[in-house]
Amino acid sequence: MGTWYKSSKSEHGSACVEIRHDPAVTLVRDTKDHGRGPTLTFPAEMWSAFLTSGIWHP
Repeated sequence: MGTWYKSSKSEHGSACVEIRHDPAVTLVRDTKDHGRGPTLTFPAEMWSAFLTSGIWHP
């Protein structure tokens, strides 16, 4: 299993998510929930498509 991490570009505020890469999926969760809240699961090909889409850029 992978390790949860937060982007180095994240501020210290409460609007951050943590990411964990596993072999077949990428998991995303809210940092405020400390692992108790829901986790979004994306198959590897969907995560790759999200990253290359550029829709997440400000």
